[in-house]
Amino acid sequence: MILENGIVRTMDPSLPVARALAIAGDTIAGGVGTHELALASPERVDLGGRCVLPGFNDAHVHFPTWSLAQRQVRLEGTRSLEEALERIAVAAREAEPGRWLRGLGWRSGDWSPPEEPTKEALDRVTGGTPTALMARDYHSLWLNTAALAQANGDLEAEGGVVERDERGEPTGVLREECAWRFRDTHVRPTEDEMVEASRAGMKIANARGVTAVHDKDGWLGALGVFQRLQAEGSLSLRVWESHPRDELDALLALPLHGAFGNDLLRLGYVKAFMDGTLGSQTAHLLDGSGVEITSRVELEETIVRAAERAFPVAVHAIGDRANRDALDAFEATRDVWRAKKLRPRVEHAQLLAPEDLPRFAELGVACSVQFSHAPSDRDLADHFWAGKTDGAYAYRSLWDSGALLANGSDAPIEELEPWAGVCAGVLRTIDERPAWHAEQRLTLEQALIATCVNPAWLAGDEKRRGKLVPGFLADLVVLDRDPFVLEPEELPSVQVVGTMLGGRWVFCKCQGAAKPDVMSDRTDDGSTSFLDTSSPLRSRRPSR
Repeated sequence: MILENGIVRTMDPSLPVARALAIAGDTIAGGVGTHELALASPERVDLGGRCVLPGFNDAHVHFPTWSLAQRQVRLEGTRSLEEALERIAVAAREAEPGRWLRGLGWRSGDWSPPEEPTKEALDRVTGGTPTALMARDYHSLWLNTAALAQANGDLEAEGGVVERDERGEPTGVLREECAWRFRDTHVRPTEDEMVEASRAGMKIANARGVTAVHDKDGWLGALGVFQRLQAEGSLSLRVWESHPRDELDALLALPLHGAFGNDLLRLGYVKAFMDGTLGSQTAHLLDGSGVEITSRVELEETIVRAAERAFPVAVHAIGDRANRDALDAFEATRDVWRAKKLRPRVEHAQLLAPEDLPRFAELGVACSVQFSHAPSDRDLADHFWAGKTDGAYAYRSLWDSGALLANGSDAPIEELEPWAGVCAGVLRTIDERPAWHAEQRLTLEQALIATCVNPAWLAGDEKRRGKLVPGFLADLVVLDRDPFVLEPEELPSVQVVGTMLGGRWVFCKCQGAAKPDVMSDRTDDGSTSFLDTSSPLRSRRPSR
């Protein structure tokens, strides 16, 4: 196949722009010209001036959880407790008798008047239907009385918080380890539910240009979910899967030495947590506030044990104390993980003390961040971290220091929408307000490197993915226009019109050849055209 008459942004500095791209099988054969001779009677696709980029790689997503969330009550954007309860009431009326009512997305810091959720408020609209609603940051859980009864008073867990009223009774809100323990014990979805939801989630992700993810749902058994999807032929993403620190013994009991799997699915790294989050006010700060989930000493032990089997560690750290402890642990163990040529990372790195910011580059620890979090969290950060936000979501400062940034969504905390994340990195706003800390804006090229190129490097795939150069996998996304010629404010209007994985269209707003049935209809002459534009992209098969 030859993609021609467009703008190919290769993300390779040696040849950043090409007018065409030749694809042989699942790999890129080269630019049109000399390499065209390597293709026997190629299909020719007229891009019609559209832009081709390497496929988007979400470096931090809870994919089965996000997929399940598409079917649950969603509370994002509610402006008061009463508005949240109105949405829950609608879902409760439609809930199946005897089944859990699940939901997510509430954030009490966004509510006016300020009010914390309680079991009594939830009881008013859910009655006896057991209800479990995860907060937007996924570190707090809101339960009604029927749900709390399932635990029979067993709510406490080390590293967690049970919110209690003046009488010492649970209010219905659990945080951190308490929330996760309850969820895992009483509300855990079945593998069949996750497979069914993820099958549909794949189609949504592909339609948004996603060709690869670093999944964080290893604790939930996501590896088995993706194995089933691959076995049935539904896996249309490349997955770099995590393994939870709490189950490290089980991983080390296996005869594995580093990442294990195949081209589409690999088990590759260990995931740990240092602290909580901004929204739940459990981020571990230098002033002593917040919740410590894993100590520096415990993280050091995890890094060393994982490195013995050549597995890198990815550690969640939000607060400035948590980030310092994580960096201290990586520094104390660097001889071990460097000897194994591992690529460790801190997930989020949201609040940094000035003296800690340059340490990521100095140590060679990557920053796995989420550009969309900065404008989404701005009001909470200004409130809870007043006077400290010069060191918050400091993406440009980290980039300029030489740190490697990989961009993800943290879906379902934010939406799995890579292009929106790129725009958030460039604009530092998602509404009509001016940029929040505009000095931390990234260039479009930097945001795309963090979204397309650097996640592939973290997964050890830098010689086969992330760029559109000969010998690399033909994982790519087609945009309706070239974003590099637009004003920054125009970027959010750009649309994904095609996604290719290994030389095969997995999404295409077009008619014609070599695409899943859900994408298109074949025209009378066998050509392919993009349906949503005035200048359709066409695929022309060679005459025989």
